[in-house]
Amino acid sequence: MPIIPLEELKEDKTIKAKLLGNVLEFKTTLGLFCPEEIDEGTRMLLEAVGQIEGSNPTSILDIGCGYGPIGIALAKHFPKVRVDMIDKDFVAVDYANKNSKINNVGGSTKSFLSNGFSHVDKDKKYDLIVSNLPAKVNKEFFWILFGETFEHLNEGGVFAVVAIGQLEPMLKKSFEAVFGNCEVVKKNKLYSVVITRKV
Repeated sequence: MPIIPLEELKEDKTIKAKLLGNVLEFKTTLGLFCPEEIDEGTRMLLEAVGQIEGSNPTSILDIGCGYGPIGIALAKHFPKVRVDMIDKDFVAVDYANKNSKINNVGGSTKSFLSNGFSHVDKDKKYDLIVSNLPAKVNKEFFWILFGETFEHLNEGGVFAVVAIGQLEPMLKKSFEAVFGNCEVVKKNKLYSVVITRKV
C-alpha cells in the first residue's frame, strides 16, 4: 500500500500575486477554491472594479470571499475603505482573516461566516458589493442573493460580479429586473464581468 504524505499535503500553500498594483501574499489550503493560484475570474473582476469611473468606495462587501484575495486587494487599493468579507465555509473565513493580517489590512477588514446575507446586519449598506459567483447553484439562490444585494447597497452603489460565460444571459436578465440596468464590462472565452448600479 502506498504511503500518502499526509503532513506534506496538510501544509499551507503560499500564493504571491500582483493585484491592482500591489504585491500580496496569501496562505491557502486544499479544499478552498483555487488554492494554488489566483484564478482568472478573480483577476478580471479586480481589474474591472479598479477601472470603474469615479469609484471611490468607503464600504465594500465581498460575498463568498474564500481565502480573501478580492476583499484584501480592494482594501489595499482603496486605503480609506472598510471591507467586510463573508463566506459560508469556516475554513475560508479563517484564512481570509489570516491573510488580512499578513497583508497589513487587518484593521480595515473583517471576515465572518454568513450564508449569503444571513449574518450581515440588516441595516448595513455598502458602496460596492463584489462576488466571484459560484457556477453550480440553483437560480433561486441567485434571486435571493441579488434581491438582498439591492437592499444592502447605498444609492449609487455598484454590484460587480464575475461568472462563467454561460451565466451571462441570466445575469443580464436578473440585473435588469432587480436594478433596472446592467453592463458587461469585461469578458473572454471563459468569464464575464457584469456590473449594475442602484439608481
